[in-house]
Amino acid sequence: MAGKPSVVLAGVALLLALSFSPASAQRSGGLLKLQFFDSPATMSIHEESTIAGQGPMMGVFNNLVMYDQHVPQSGLRSIVPDLASEWAWDEAGTALTFKLRSGVKWHDGKPFTARDVKCTWDLLQGKGVNDEQLRVNPRKTWYGNLEQVVVKADDEVTFHLRRPQPAFLALLAAGFSPVYPCHVSPAEMRRRPIGTGPFKFVEFKPNEIIRVARNPDYWKKGRPYLDGIEYKIIKNNSTGALAFVAGDVDMTSPYFFQVPMLKDIKEQAPKATCQLMASNVQRNVIINREAIPFNNPELRRAVALTVDRQAFIDTLTQGKGSIGGALLPPPEGIWGMPADFMQTLPGYHPDVAKNRAEARQIMEKAGYGPNNRLKLKVSTRNIPPYRDPAVILLDHLKHIYIDAELDVLDTTQWFPKVRRHDYTIGLNLTGNGIDDPDQAFYENYACGSESNYDGYCNPKIDALFARQSMEADQDKRRKLVWDIEQQLAEDVARPVLYHNRSGTCWYPYVKGYTPMINSIYNGLRMEDVWLDK
Repeated sequence: MAGKPSVVLAGVALLLALSFSPASAQRSGGLLKLQFFDSPATMSIHEESTIAGQGPMMGVFNNLVMYDQHVPQSGLRSIVPDLASEWAWDEAGTALTFKLRSGVKWHDGKPFTARDVKCTWDLLQGKGVNDEQLRVNPRKTWYGNLEQVVVKADDEVTFHLRRPQPAFLALLAAGFSPVYPCHVSPAEMRRRPIGTGPFKFVEFKPNEIIRVARNPDYWKKGRPYLDGIEYKIIKNNSTGALAFVAGDVDMTSPYFFQVPMLKDIKEQAPKATCQLMASNVQRNVIINREAIPFNNPELRRAVALTVDRQAFIDTLTQGKGSIGGALLPPPEGIWGMPADFMQTLPGYHPDVAKNRAEARQIMEKAGYGPNNRLKLKVSTRNIPPYRDPAVILLDHLKHIYIDAELDVLDTTQWFPKVRRHDYTIGLNLTGNGIDDPDQAFYENYACGSESNYDGYCNPKIDALFARQSMEADQDKRRKLVWDIEQQLAEDVARPVLYHNRSGTCWYPYVKGYTPMINSIYNGLRMEDVWLDK
């Protein structure tokens, strides 16, 4: 059954530094103003792949369960009730039953029931609901093991799985897993979402602002404290930082600013709280496996070998980033590979000159050289976290006879382009929705996933995904995960450049906000945030 587990996470000192203000000090009222880094395509969390769309809308919704908003390292042990008051597995570990709260209403006044839960996961499985489907479904593969959702009563629902999957509950707790209403169409959810959460959607003016307002009928009494939140869209880093320093906003875009900008802000606004944390967002190279000449696996290997990971970290994070694979490395990450194991993988050996010599031999064997250089475009999204590493990648490619130019795209163009594999090489960011192998592997590497941007497909690896997913023993599962990481590196499946650490700043009067350190998508409910002014 559900409860509020006590979570002690040794080795992560940041947990001791972050504290939640005592309940007695909290006060209601006020408008929180954030500088926000980008303008999303829609307001529909289930159709978005970026925090630009998911972050501002997390407070509009509730999940069945959620990660405790004041435990920075989210995991199975930090899951707490949300719309579900309790839950239980059957003995076989293939049926998960939730008891739902009564008296909860959607923002339009209609009652929330178990039928809404079924409708939501029918949509996520690709089934039609009221003759409509999601336009895009980035996380459909999260639920490949879900057989069906059965409504047992208005306040009880059961998820039936095809095989045991101990981490299934972790997927349901993600910020990407809100419950949608049956009676509102997917098209309307893109424009004017209706939720049960602490905040009601007010408006979205593309490239200007996103507004949400306090839900006075929120089922969680006394929440939220804020009257509303304004997400002011300021795409230029320097302009956004200046807006914060000038006091035009109370908080910077969560998890967005890099080390140099954080230092500048702290110098100009010394009273501000600025925290740098791991984000479970990694920079990676996507290579179109169907595009000539990269349909040759050896040329993909050459690209992986020319990468100098430490150069990315030193240049872009002033040494604060981490080298890793598909899973976030420790200590913030629960499943990442240790450094000594990583260095045995292709392209991870610290002798970059040796790696590049091998890469040039591969390119020369394919007919390329100083007098016959390969010319191509490196596509990326037109915001600094993408553009900046893409520029460095261009330089690294020159070492192996590739002359590349940058092809930058607006957010609304970027995701459709990579989903249809309309590129040659891309510089991509992958933000894992939760720190768990089921999410990372199935969403980004499984055959047929919408988010498998480079078209990687290895049925043997898909079978290993299922094997690790069924393993209940965490140590045994971790070993299986590392074996998979090794194979992904050998197959040059989305080579990971580095795992970023990024930061958020807020003024001391902003209380009750706790940044997450192993996923940027799970800590923006904002119902506990309040203003001490």
